[in-house]
Amino acid sequence: MVEHAEIRMVHRGGSKINFREPVITNDSRYSVNVYSTSTEEYVHDLQGHTDLVTGVVLNPSNHLQVYSCSADGTVRLWDFTDAILIKVLLQQHSLPKSVLITASFVFLVVPMLFQLVAVHLPHSGDQEVEARELSAVLCDVSPHAGGEYIASVKGLQLEVFFFKKQKSYRFSLKSGMKKGAKNAFTCVSCHPKEDCIATGHEDGKIRMWRNFNQKKEYTYSTLHWHHGAVNTLCFTPEGTNLLSGGIESVLVHWHYTQENQKDFLPRLGAAITHIAVSPDGSLFSTSHSDNKITIIQSCVKVSAVIQGLVKGDGVWTNLIIDPRSKALVLNGKPGHLQFYSLHRDKQLYNLEIVQQEYIHEEGLDQFEVVNAAFDARGNWLATVEERRKKGAELEITLKLWAYDELTQSFVLNTTVTAPHEDQITAMFFSPSPETTMLVTTSLDGHFKAWLLADHSDANAEGFWACDFVGGYHLLKPGCCSFSADGSLLSVGFQEVVTVWSPASWELLTTLSQPPGAIRDLCFGRLSCSKYLLGASTKNQLCCWNLLTCSLEWSTPMDVSLLQADPLSENMAAFCSQSGSSDLFVFKPSEPRPLYSQKALCTGKVQHAVFAPRDQMLESCEERTQWLNRSQLYFFTQHMLMVDDSVAVTPFYLLLGKHRGQQLEKQEALTNPMAERTQLPQGSIAIKELLHTPAHVLPSASFLCAMFVRSLLISSSSARQDNDLWHTVKKTHKKTEYVDIELNRFIYIPLKTMERSK
Repeated sequence: MVEHAEIRMVHRGGSKINFREPVITNDSRYSVNVYSTSTEEYVHDLQGHTDLVTGVVLNPSNHLQVYSCSADGTVRLWDFTDAILIKVLLQQHSLPKSVLITASFVFLVVPMLFQLVAVHLPHSGDQEVEARELSAVLCDVSPHAGGEYIASVKGLQLEVFFFKKQKSYRFSLKSGMKKGAKNAFTCVSCHPKEDCIATGHEDGKIRMWRNFNQKKEYTYSTLHWHHGAVNTLCFTPEGTNLLSGGIESVLVHWHYTQENQKDFLPRLGAAITHIAVSPDGSLFSTSHSDNKITIIQSCVKVSAVIQGLVKGDGVWTNLIIDPRSKALVLNGKPGHLQFYSLHRDKQLYNLEIVQQEYIHEEGLDQFEVVNAAFDARGNWLATVEERRKKGAELEITLKLWAYDELTQSFVLNTTVTAPHEDQITAMFFSPSPETTMLVTTSLDGHFKAWLLADHSDANAEGFWACDFVGGYHLLKPGCCSFSADGSLLSVGFQEVVTVWSPASWELLTTLSQPPGAIRDLCFGRLSCSKYLLGASTKNQLCCWNLLTCSLEWSTPMDVSLLQADPLSENMAAFCSQSGSSDLFVFKPSEPRPLYSQKALCTGKVQHAVFAPRDQMLESCEERTQWLNRSQLYFFTQHMLMVDDSVAVTPFYLLLGKHRGQQLEKQEALTNPMAERTQLPQGSIAIKELLHTPAHVLPSASFLCAMFVRSLLISSSSARQDNDLWHTVKKTHKKTEYVDIELNRFIYIPLKTMERSK
């Protein structure tokens, strides 16, 4: 017997790879998370932290090792080439924000204490070591380490702490607002060889501080090129050059001995947020505001680009699946659509839609892509651009793009200026194979049907034109939906649902519903194609039977998002309440949901989409059958998530107990959602045994003790698992379990499990 499968929510993609400064290894082959700097491909990750990773830095004593710190209160030392965890430094009293390393000390920035804390590295052979020797070094810090000192900036103040003197000096600047300048510090970098500190400022200036070990005799010189704030500074390893970056998307290369000479690498695509240099100085790395890391060969040319999921000002296009590449399509860089691989967690390419130069300046009104749609075969892409100027009418452009087999991309076919007189609220292609039709709805009170001039020949280079304009009693349409075969079109005009025949554009019927404007419409699929569902602003979910033209059922639900699975009869409804979102999966023909989960995630689910699986699952459990053909992806303000199926068994739970249960308890008290969303973590010993190359493994006698310890359960954990264990003991004489991660069946008689207990 296989244990019942449970539905779990996992973070699928969209991590911020520009969150912290990247690290380039000594041989310049890898940058951490870990990526290849030559092929741009993801190599592996370093798993072990249970909370946000806040800093990464190379071990100065071993170029094959890297330190990482996390909000889980630990600092971990890794062999990053083989992804092996070497040591865990437990620091339970602080949550480090970033990390700096010297030969015998780890310096942690602790935001809760507003301090830079020096942690002595204890000499111990144990893998887990508790840090006991702590000392505060600086307060209110954003530090950078030099050879004999650490420099920190905040506001209008520079502070330098000298290791030998155990003394700090502070240097202050005036606000400078009288001259229109902004002298506040933004970043700092220390020269690796000489006593020189470079600081960046809000007004775009760079100050080079010297002789600061004598507070009364310090001097500084000023460099100026950036017109906006200097976001980041970095010296090269030999100190011969200084690199700077800001909102201009230009890497500036300053010559240290000849400060008036500088070189530029322009058009890097987005504002530069961090700069890193390889230990040998052959490679530079820049992080950008569009979640991108650029690898540069000695400030000459771009050699690689590692692009994550671009998170702009917002996602207005919803989440769309490209029928050809199965990629997720949504807003990317300003004026672009990004095609993102869900399986590889990697951007495939950007499609420029607006085709105008984007100006990085606040207050400018520029065109934004606000809607997009594919036809069923992926031959056509429709996009809508908007720009609203203050005191002027809304500018709208509708564009139709044809897929080009030669370039394997979309090429602009038709541009329609002012397709409607007001904002377009919805846009869908007809799924009918007999016609190529696009329908748009607008707040101008009309919906329009657009046809390809020569739609009988899909390969002909025809153009698109408006074929029909419809309306209903001067009401404003807010949403629309085609039936699965394209024979019906439903349009929601405020509180009235209308059903039309696209073949003759005859109004077939109107459907009534409880008070409230319709904000979402969705036809049933396959055996449920006779049903039409609508969500209203008055917290009602309604289901109409189109054969009888009557209300089949309704339920009081505040549905913020309604999504149909194109490969099954299933529908997903997201409801937002009390700061979290609930999920209900159901068939329109059945009164009870197939699956429901309260408090699925914090915040409101903004967009969702069903994506087809590469291989169909064969789950027999009723609760998980809805995931056999598709996966449900949804987008929150924090990340891209996926609901998936996994068998959570007692055996899995026994091996998956995390050592940091104390931290999880504290988080659960402060955040009730933490216990719901925290996934079981695998045993460190098990992961090392399974993932470490055989030629670097230590002897079996050394691993045996660590392996056995990983299977032991503390007395507190045993009490917590007591109820679960008795339940298993009562219901199973002998049990067969599935280890999903190993893809194999594990048979364990009950007696064996009792002995291990």
